[in-house]
Order: sequence, then structure tokens, then C-alpha cells
Amino acid sequence: MDIAITPKYIKSKVGGMGAVPTDEGVSFRVWAPNAQKVFVTGDFNGWEKASIALTHEENGFWSVQVPEASTGHQYKYVLKTAQGELMRNDPYAREVTNSVGNSVVVNPSDFDWQNDHFDMPSFNKMVIYELHVGSFNVKEEGKAGDFYGVIEKLDYLKSIGVNVIELMPVAEFPGGFSWGYNPAHPFAVESEYGGPKALKELVKAAHQKGIAVVLDVVYNHFGPTDMDLWQFDGWQENGLGGIYFYNDWRAKTPWGDTRPDYGRSEVRQYIRDNALMWLEEYHIDGLRMDMVPYIRNVNADGNPANDLEEGYKLIQWVNSEIKSRYPEKFTVAEDLHTLDAITAPVENGGLGYSSQWDSQFVHPIRDIIIQMHDEHRNMDVVVASIVHRYNNDVFERVIYTESHDEVSNGQARVTQEIAGEQDVDNWYAKKRSLLGAALMMTAPGIPMLFQGQTMLEDGWFQDTDPIDWSRVSEFKGITKLYRDLIHLRLDYKGITKGLSGQNVEILHVDNQNKVVAFQRWMEGGSKDTTVIVMNFSQQPIENYSIRFPMQGLWKIRFNSDWEGYDNDFDSHFSYDIEINTSQNDDSHWMADVSLGAYSTIIYSQD
Repeated sequence: MDIAITPKYIKSKVGGMGAVPTDEGVSFRVWAPNAQKVFVTGDFNGWEKASIALTHEENGFWSVQVPEASTGHQYKYVLKTAQGELMRNDPYAREVTNSVGNSVVVNPSDFDWQNDHFDMPSFNKMVIYELHVGSFNVKEEGKAGDFYGVIEKLDYLKSIGVNVIELMPVAEFPGGFSWGYNPAHPFAVESEYGGPKALKELVKAAHQKGIAVVLDVVYNHFGPTDMDLWQFDGWQENGLGGIYFYNDWRAKTPWGDTRPDYGRSEVRQYIRDNALMWLEEYHIDGLRMDMVPYIRNVNADGNPANDLEEGYKLIQWVNSEIKSRYPEKFTVAEDLHTLDAITAPVENGGLGYSSQWDSQFVHPIRDIIIQMHDEHRNMDVVVASIVHRYNNDVFERVIYTESHDEVSNGQARVTQEIAGEQDVDNWYAKKRSLLGAALMMTAPGIPMLFQGQTMLEDGWFQDTDPIDWSRVSEFKGITKLYRDLIHLRLDYKGITKGLSGQNVEILHVDNQNKVVAFQRWMEGGSKDTTVIVMNFSQQPIENYSIRFPMQGLWKIRFNSDWEGYDNDFDSHFSYDIEINTSQNDDSHWMADVSLGAYSTIIYSQD
């Protein structure tokens, strides 16, 4: 009688790509349509290259169940191809020893989240703080910072009112220092930062302090170096990247010829799986997608001949998946082309992002406050930046004066741009940079700070130049100013509800004296309607008449010229305003205000 012998290594019976731990070892699955044979090798078989063969499945997939493999084991795939034998890291590896090392088996469920159920702040109540893990809180000279260093500073961020941190990319990149926009292993967490467990520890700690975590992801290109994805299974055309990439003119990007092939279903699935992984396995609260124009157009030039329809549809798919599965999650696009379609609903032909970085704020406002001479400051430009919106929703834009892009690549921190070769801590640099901060915290939109901004960090952003945390003590008054602005923005005291409302109206604009006043409101009335008056001139102003929305007592809630914020400030005398019926002028309630040089005053009513 014949006895059936069950082979030791069989095709995987579980779903999922990459290394998936099971009760029966580890399932391995990889896509390599041009390979002739595929093996997996690692700690579990003494790194023998040809002892564990994967079974060929449909559409170029290969899989195997390995009983000896377990969490923590290092491994690689061995591909037998027409081009020879290729040793490859797992494209879906959650961890690698380093960018040119080995893949590591990770169990995504092997982490104690301690019932982490975080309620994301509503979009109109978000204050974002963008940071770069490697330079944010460096503990050892010559070594990049890590996720644990970020955890140490969460109390500081919470104290000033930040409720969202946005991490620059953390996918494994070559070497120990990088901005992160050159992902070599898109599913693996950067080993220098602490790897996947440390990222989860950061997210859990942030959530415990009421802080959401948004992650920057890069889908417009991969690499361009240390990529096992490049010519993964040996096949390529035109000397280009093979199965994961375009192999024609569409491959070209400013960062290398490594644009993913958005038309291939397996590559589309790869990017979709990556986006959902961060939200599901790491409890990330939202994604900021880098340089979206290069996903929807080859040259990001708006020329229809260069459009990538499959890239556009890929974004729609990813955002639709996120919205249907996790409607509370936040998605934001770096596009900067001022298009309503970026945040329009997918069902209306849009890309479906929650919000987008807004070039109509950052570029004109930086220019206004950096200008040396007051006469060159155009208040009409300020007004246009205040009232700009997308799709009739003021929170579909993220507004800022500093980001990693705006303070590098030939540009510097706002204080450095103002001061030039002078001391960046001078009166002009402080006063005018804080005008931009006050406008960012009071104008319609979602405000975003960049690391170090609240302590007047100088110079420009470099991944090897750590934040100087001694400046917190040196500029504790400036930190208090930012805290007071954020607390008003979030209505901590219940007196400025309008700063998180949809409504804005310009009350006054004066190009001669460089004054702008506007009101924000939600429903309107006391403790809601908020009036912001700004002097963009170095000349203080006395008894200056402007329009207010209604009569009654208007109390000063914030005055940026207060010497308690900085000893160099003048504490120019400003006062609460009582408006009565005799001050009605053609249905306008008029009152006189007093403003310090380069100052902002915020009023509301009890």
C-alpha cells in the first residue's frame, strides 16, 4: 500500500505578502514574475540558499510555509533568473538590519498597545508640529536622534498646546542621516531611529498625552539607492528599474529614474498596502503625501501630455480606502498648485485629501515679513492670503511660515532671512517672525509649526544639525507667546471660539500705515467672534480708527508687544475698547485702537 508523504515545505495557506508569522511558523510570499525559481534563506536554515523552495502561484507570486522560522529571524529571498542568482530583501519587510542588510521577521501583533483608542482632534482644532526624528532631540553627538528622544519632548509639545506631530519620513533609508525622502525599504522602519517597536512606543506615548501622530510618506519615487526593489527579479527595459517601476520616459523624477509603475496592479497594491499598514499596524492618525504633483504628472508641469492618469486614480483609491475604513484619519497633500481638486471628494472627481499645504499662504506671507522696508509690504497680499480657501472649507489648507522645505535648499529660518548676516535674535527678526506666527494662528486654516520655531531656532534645516534645546530657556518668553497663541487658537479659555470657525471677514486694510484687521467667528457673538488687528510697520500707531463687528466691551486677549514675551519688546500701551451706539457710522461700529510696532492684538467679548 502506498503511503502519502507530506512535503516539509508547502505553499502558504495564509494571505498576506512578505513574512507573516503563524501558529505553524512563518509564511513567506513574494512577487517575482520573471524568476525561474525562488528560495528563502535565513537564520532558520543556516543560510542555505537552495534548501527551502517557494511554490509558484498565479500571476508571478511565490509562497512557502516554513515551520522553523519565527519572529526575529533574519532572512532573504534567493531568485534564480535569466540574469543569474539574485539575493533580495523582502519588499514587504517590516524591519531590516540596515539598508543593505537583511530582512527581519516581525509580528505586527506582538506589541502591547494598552487599549490605545485615540480620538483624533477635529480638523478645525488641529495644531501641527512638523519634526525630523534624526535631528529633533539628539542624545549623542555624531549619532542621529531616535523615537525615544521624541518621546522625551512630548511634555514640552503638550505644554505649548500642540496636538498633532507630523513626522518626516521614517521608512528605512541609506545610512544614518537623511531627511527620509529617499526610502530604500518602504515597509521597514528606519533602524537608526529604533525600528518598528520604537515607533509604536512613540505613537502610544503621544496618544496617552493627547497628541496625534501624522506620518510623511513618499510615493512619487523610491530610493534611488540601496533598493532591492531595483530590477528585483532581473527583468528590466531600457536599463531602468524593472517590475516595480516605469521602464520608459515616465520613470524620470527630480530624485532619480525611480517612479513606481502606477499602472501595474501589483505595484498599486504595494502602495495601497503600505499606506494602510501605517494606519493599522502603527496606529498612525494620518498621512502627509510627499510631492503629489509628481504622482499625477510626470513633470508636475500641468501639461496634459504628461499626465499620469493611473497615478491620479491610485491616489483616489488609497484615499477612498482610508476614508471608508478610517473616516477620522487625516490625509494631507503636498501639492502647492492651488487646486480645489486636491481636496475635492473622490466621487466628484477630486483626489479626496482632507487638506493640502497652501502655497497661497506660506510664500506671500514669508515674503511680506522678510522684506526689509515697510513700504514694500503690500497689505492686499496679506488680505488675499487670509481669505483664500479650497472648496468653501477653510480647513482644507495647512498654513505655515516654516517647513522642512521652506527653511532649507537656499532658504533659512524666518528669523535668519530677516536678520541676514546680523544676530538672528535681534528685535526686527523676533518681531516680524512673530507677526507671521500670529497670522498663522489666527487666519483660517490648519496651522503648522516646524521644529524649533517656538524657540526661534536659527540657521537652516540640516539633518545633521540638531535642535538647540537650550534656547527653550533662553527664549522662554517667546515660547510662552506661541503657547498663548495656540491656546487662543484652540479656545482653551472659552473666549475665542471663532478662531476655529469657518467664517472670516476683512474689517480694515490700510496700505499706507500697513494695518490689517479681520474677524473670525463660528456662530458669532460673545466668546465667539474674535477680532485680530495687525501692524506690519515699525511705527507704533495711536488712536487709530477701525471697524468692529458689534458694540460692547472688547477685551484684549493677546498683545504680541508685551515685554513679558521678550525684554526687547516695548509693551506699547493698548487698551480694552468700549463701543456704544454713538460710535455707529453707517452701520459700522467704529473704535480707536493703539498698536505697537510689528504687533498683533486679539480682541473678543465676554
